[in-house]
Parts: sequence; structure tokens; C-alpha cells
Amino acid sequence: MSVELKVPSVGESITEVQIGDWLKNVGDRAQRDETIVMIETDKVTVELPAPMDCVITEVRVKKGEMATVGDIIGIVAEASGDAPQPAPAAAPAPAAATPAPAPAPAPVADPPTQPIAARPEPGKKKRGVESLPPQGFARVMPSAKRVMAQAGLSPEQVEGTGPGGRILKEDALRAEANPPAQPARAPAMPPAQQPSAAPGQDEEVVAMSPMRRRIAERLVQSQQTAALLTTFNEIDMTAVMALRKEYQPKFTDKYGIKLGFMSFFVKAAVEALKLIPEVNAEIRRTDVIYKNFYDIGVAVGGGRGLVVPVIRGADRMGFADVELKIAELGKRAMDNKLTLDELMGGTFTISNGGVYGSLMSTPIVNPPQSGILGLHAIQDRPVARDGQVVIRPMMYVALTYDHRIVDGREAVTFLKRIKECIEDPTRILLEV
Repeated sequence: MSVELKVPSVGESITEVQIGDWLKNVGDRAQRDETIVMIETDKVTVELPAPMDCVITEVRVKKGEMATVGDIIGIVAEASGDAPQPAPAAAPAPAAATPAPAPAPAPVADPPTQPIAARPEPGKKKRGVESLPPQGFARVMPSAKRVMAQAGLSPEQVEGTGPGGRILKEDALRAEANPPAQPARAPAMPPAQQPSAAPGQDEEVVAMSPMRRRIAERLVQSQQTAALLTTFNEIDMTAVMALRKEYQPKFTDKYGIKLGFMSFFVKAAVEALKLIPEVNAEIRRTDVIYKNFYDIGVAVGGGRGLVVPVIRGADRMGFADVELKIAELGKRAMDNKLTLDELMGGTFTISNGGVYGSLMSTPIVNPPQSGILGLHAIQDRPVARDGQVVIRPMMYVALTYDHRIVDGREAVTFLKRIKECIEDPTRILLEV
């Protein structure tokens, strides 16, 4: 019995999807509920499972091609006994007595120079990893290439977490922060022996994923429709760092997770939003909609790039609740397991570029929100305290806001409230 694989409904407003990695090839077996193919939308990645124990008999829509909800993208047959074998190729016709001379073969470009592990044996392909090309080379994203070049890393020193084992920028940054042992290098080839690269060989054309296209559209929309302005401040992190150091062992023992900085900023943001409700509001046509709830989006680096899952009801959560939720969302983002509901409906966003070493930036508002808080790297800097110059761990923070609804006075007051809460965390608990 044959069964059609159709694109399922993946969201109320989504009609078009992009086919991702086929985890099974024609002729491969799949157990019931085992993932066969990944389906990518502009918000999430959806796994299409096997409807039964089956054998893949046909792939109609290849990776990277577009399809609509309800389209047939493949055919499977119920598995019974041995898997069907591909039809043998037709025997070649006998050669003529005097064959015509064969045309000269077309020149073949040199293969890429990024070796990775050998191609897995048939039947042992890992879930979530696409079949490797015959040469067995990793695909390195252009942004990751730049990071690797600056850090002196080769592809075999970086573990790729992207689709099909692709090496993403986040992978390169992670390897740069924890560099592997450097193997001995072979002596450089003399100039006369250096291989020459064909024109365009150092370029790679990769179609934008639906999520990347959606991110691009929304960021351009934000720039074109809102009056964006950014204001800055700096925060002395001494008190928070001392608090974390004192209570970290007890916190970890009780909750099984470390006390990070993000929970402090989420709680501080809630206090600032209560003080300046315009930052928690949005514009709808000619109306201002004030939100009396606090759903905070936290930008995290996922398996397919930056995503912003939402912590709902952050005002009703304690520090441990926030840390546990961030850890859960971060892990599921890396595994591409976030749902549409978890990525929608935030009232305010926090983006922490400091984890990548950013000293200062101007984050872009995620419409229809009216503000986003940017966190940056903590650096020891000389500051004046009580007439003395002392060294303190300092962080620059930035608030980008929609000037149509938030004035400069409110924006400065908002950041000042963030600064007060972080420099004296007891104010968060006392709400003063």
C-alpha cells in the first residue's frame, strides 16, 4: 500500500513552505513516527514523520524547493519483507566495430577544500543530518568562514550544528572561544606549486531560508515604518556579580541550573516597563495600545540562526523560573523544536550581544513592539566613585525605541530604571 506525503498545516497564516533536509532517501526504510523530511517556514521548522513502517519510494519535491500546504512531496510504501530494490540499469548497447572518437571531457573544477568525516554507511545515517555529497566536504556558511579565517580555524576543528552539518557563525564563534589543539602544519607549498582557483570558486550560492527571508522583511519594515532612535547608558555590574558569586552554589543545588545575568535584566525590564508603559505599547493605525501584561522576548542563537522566543507573564515569575525557562527555550531553539506560539506575541525584547563580545550596538525594534534592550560585554573599566578612580565591571546598555510613541525623556528614564535595578538588585524585590 502506498501513502502520499503531504505538506501539513503549519500555522493559521502560513500557506507556503520550503522543503528542508530529506533524512531518508529513496529506498530507505523508516519506522512509524520517524522523521522523514524537515519542512521550513518563516517561523519554525516542522518534522514530517513516517505514517507507518515504510520504505521511501519517491521524492517529488527536493530540498530547497517551495511547496504549499497540501502538496504531495513524496510517496512511501508499507514495509513488508525486504525493501524494494531499485530497477537495474539497462545494459549498454554493443560497441560498434569502429567507434567514433569520444569527445574530450569537460574540465572539472577542483572540489572544495574543507574535508570532514567520511560519508556514513547506508542505513546508519544520523537523524537530522542530510546525506553528504560524494566528496565528503562540509558546507561552511560565509559568515562562519570569516570568523574561522580570523581565528585560524579549519572546518575539521569546528562542529557544525546547522542543517546537514553545516557550519554556522555560532559554531565558529563557539570554537573560537574554546579553541581546539592546533595540529602541526605542513610546510607551505612553493609558489610554483600553489593550486590556482577557478573564477568564482570561492563563492557559494545558498537560497535564503523562509525564516531568514522573514527576518529580513521584518527588519526592513521596522526601518521603513518606525521612527527609530537609540539611547545608551552604562551599568556597574559589581552588585549583581557579587550576588551571583555568593548564592550560586545554593541556587544551583536547589534548581539544577546556574543563576545567570539574563534573569536580572528580565526582572529589571519588567520594572522599567511598569514605570514607562509607552515602551510596552504598540501603535495600531491611529491608536496606541497599552499592554497590561509583560511577555518578554529573549533573543537566542538557534540551530537556524537568531530566534526570539517569548517568556510569557515574566512579571509573575521568580528568578529561578526565568532562568529555567530561558534554558529550556535556548535548548529547544538549538534543536529547532520551538513552536509558533513560542515565537509570537512578545511585548518587549532583550538582545544580548555581549555573549559574542559586542561592546556596543544599536538593536532594531521587532515590530509591532516599540522597544528593544541591547546588552553588551562586561569589561573592567576605570570609573569615578566618591572622588576616587576605581576599576569596576561595566556594561553598556542600549534602548532602541519608536520615537512616534516614546519620547527621549521616557527612553532615558527607562534605561535609568534598568541601571538602578541592576546596580541595586534588592530594588527589584522591593519594587522601589
